[in-house]
Amino acid sequence: MPTNCATTGLIELDKIIDKLRIGDNVVWQVEDINDYHHFVTPYVNKALADGKKVVYMRFARHKPLVGDGEGAIIYNLDAHRGFEHFSSQVHNIVTQEGEDVYFVFDCLSDLQAIWATDTMVGNFFMITCPYLFESRTIAYFAIYRNNHSFKTIACIRKTTQLLIDVYNYDGALYVHPLKAWKRYSPTMFLPHKKVGESFIPITNSHDTTILLSYMAAKRNETSKRHLDYWDQLFLKAANILERPSTEGEKQEMVEQLCRIMIGREKRILGLAIDNFTLEDLLSIKARLIGTGFIGGKAAGMLIARNILLRDKTFDWQSHFEPHDSFYIGSDVFYTYLVQNGWWKLRMKQKAKKGYFTEAQNLKEKMLTGEFPEEIKEQFLQMIEYFGQSPFIVRSSSLLEDGFGNAFAGKYESIFCVNQGSPEERYKQFKEAVRRIYASVMNEDALAYRLQRGLDQHDEQMALLVQRVSGAYYNNYFFPYLAGVGISHNTFVWNKDLDPEAGMLRLVFGLGTRAVNRVENDYPRLVALDAPLLRPHAGLADIRRFSQHYVDVLNVRDNKLETVPLKKLTNDKLDLNLDLIGVRDHESIRKLKDICDIDEDLWILNFDNLFTKTSFNTVMKKMLKKLEAIYAYPVDTEFTVNFTRDGSFKINLLQCRPLQTQGSDEKVTIPENLDDKTVIFKLESSFMGGSIAKEIQRVIYVDPKSYSELSNFQRHEVARTVGKLNKKIQDKDKTPTLLLGPGRWGTTTPSLGIPVSFSEINNITVIGEIAYKSGSLTPELSYGSHFFQDLVETNIFYIAIFPSDQNVVFNWEWFNCLPNELLDFLPEKADYSHVVKICNLKNNKAMILADIVSQKVICFTT
Repeated sequence: MPTNCATTGLIELDKIIDKLRIGDNVVWQVEDINDYHHFVTPYVNKALADGKKVVYMRFARHKPLVGDGEGAIIYNLDAHRGFEHFSSQVHNIVTQEGEDVYFVFDCLSDLQAIWATDTMVGNFFMITCPYLFESRTIAYFAIYRNNHSFKTIACIRKTTQLLIDVYNYDGALYVHPLKAWKRYSPTMFLPHKKVGESFIPITNSHDTTILLSYMAAKRNETSKRHLDYWDQLFLKAANILERPSTEGEKQEMVEQLCRIMIGREKRILGLAIDNFTLEDLLSIKARLIGTGFIGGKAAGMLIARNILLRDKTFDWQSHFEPHDSFYIGSDVFYTYLVQNGWWKLRMKQKAKKGYFTEAQNLKEKMLTGEFPEEIKEQFLQMIEYFGQSPFIVRSSSLLEDGFGNAFAGKYESIFCVNQGSPEERYKQFKEAVRRIYASVMNEDALAYRLQRGLDQHDEQMALLVQRVSGAYYNNYFFPYLAGVGISHNTFVWNKDLDPEAGMLRLVFGLGTRAVNRVENDYPRLVALDAPLLRPHAGLADIRRFSQHYVDVLNVRDNKLETVPLKKLTNDKLDLNLDLIGVRDHESIRKLKDICDIDEDLWILNFDNLFTKTSFNTVMKKMLKKLEAIYAYPVDTEFTVNFTRDGSFKINLLQCRPLQTQGSDEKVTIPENLDDKTVIFKLESSFMGGSIAKEIQRVIYVDPKSYSELSNFQRHEVARTVGKLNKKIQDKDKTPTLLLGPGRWGTTTPSLGIPVSFSEINNITVIGEIAYKSGSLTPELSYGSHFFQDLVETNIFYIAIFPSDQNVVFNWEWFNCLPNELLDFLPEKADYSHVVKICNLKNNKAMILADIVSQKVICFTT
């Protein structure tokens, strides 16, 4: 036998297909698993007899095809953990076992019920078959006849080397080769009847017609064959609603659909099952593009809305703006990777060696891919539905917005202003989807997953497409209000505030300025039990720590734009700001007196919103209701618009479990410490609950030296901090205090240190120091994505204002610290006067924070 040939174990079958070849993938299309077993047994036995390595991939519910003790290597795989995990396991096993291996796979049709869609069965075969071919193996697969969509069968036919039909008719077994790559004989593609050990070709037209007519009739009995398993399941669900059915039957279908469309996280899944009806789930399916999960963000939004709309104790309907969102199923993400030919690169990126290094390459490719025609058509229909109304495309990954993993700000969300011709609007949308898919490979997202032990989990990216809530103001489109609502307020800046009352982070215009740390601008922080109370006092501070810029959609220029508030107030737009602001008469008068300029200037304080409407009461009630049903604090995003009759409508855009750190328990703050041992002491300006932590290492960026650097040098300081952060192998064993001037994570070096999340993720306590240069001022951004990053990586935050009366900051202690920067990073010697790192060895420090008394102290021990 030629060296590249092999045997099926059946000599007569070898004659029909001209033997097996190294690299062959053989797909057996059968009606019963026993028919597949009939051909697996001789193939395995002969391979073992010839001293070949046989590997059995066991994952299905049917009886085992290869027994223990027969000499084969058996891998028990769990397909329930998802497509990517399963496919990665198979890929790694094939890599590990090497060349000249004989593989047997269980029947692939069993994957339908697990993954709920034929699409992913086809995708699995498309990525596995070529890799087996390249690995110079031989592999047997089976599928059940008439169980798969035409598209999946076409995909398998295109990819495999051999496709063989097996059927029983009138007590006899028949094989019918449908494809034999690079092989041909005059009778190869005829049906063959098994007679004893022989296979006899059916050459008589009479017998052939009877046999194939019988098979065609069998196909007609399963008229839904052209439908994906997914569609068949939802047709069954619709049928349950249309005919008389029991509540138990409906509930069983609710649970089944939730498991395949909402998610795998147990607590979120439980909330979905409790709060969705079968009608709700069919409505979601009607607005779903592709198949698979809708992802965490979409699930959270829908669950929260349903919780409130089902609440009979309050008329939520009258306060809610309806939504008409679309969902792009998580399977579309994997199909995008598979059909653009990037799965091999994806496997290289998932390996430890390539986790970060291959990500950039894959990210760049993901910005250039195309979508299957049937998905593109659904995209176009959705764009036609929205017309020229703006919408936002938001990430909604499987792991996002769950209990313990918010992924806040890790993936992109992109506004589509949606102006221009249909072709132009589709191009804008396609670019948005590509960018969000590619953001899965962002370094911050990768570091976040790695740190939380999620790097090997399936992270399919579903998408949520939401109409932008708001109104037109000349060339601008934006909501009247937007913000973040949190049911538990751990940033209580006053001892009389109740953390249980919750808080808001509120802005005028698009909510981007509420969820992000914006430069030199401030949202309104609202304690819901005392909405008029502020962390600062006096008109000058109220003016300074207020919103001066507004994010809007410019429909004329087709872009997201940040506009000065004074431009909007002076452009004669139809804006009524009386509910959210007051005219700044002092500044108007000064401008007139000094510059002879007439401008309409406002300070956005939002006070009338709380005193003249029921908004505060409704938001407090909403957050408490959601918290009660979640049995957990919640973090929401919303918009607010006012109707012509003056009533407000809330659009609940997002709801997720609120990640918190520290505790609410009392921590005793020592009162009689020697002043020389106090490193810093402050009140109120911290986030993260009560803590008691030992500090073993300090990284300190000197504010004065930093303020004298160029922008380029400030970026170099940020990279230096990032490298020192990576030197922390275990944050529990080396708890580290990081202090620096202004805002960590800013994009503007004049306001602070422009690090990324992955450059501070190993820190234990992070502090921002206000410095006299003016612009280097901390911002307690509770409720922002930056805050979520700190909480989820268990980083305690402090803002230090050394000039404040109740603050002690020991400059001398930091100045006298020995600097070990050259030991850690000798190449950064030029920045040793700016960046200091010191292991505290024999003179360790302790930081204590008490949320009850609102005090923080750090001292040497």
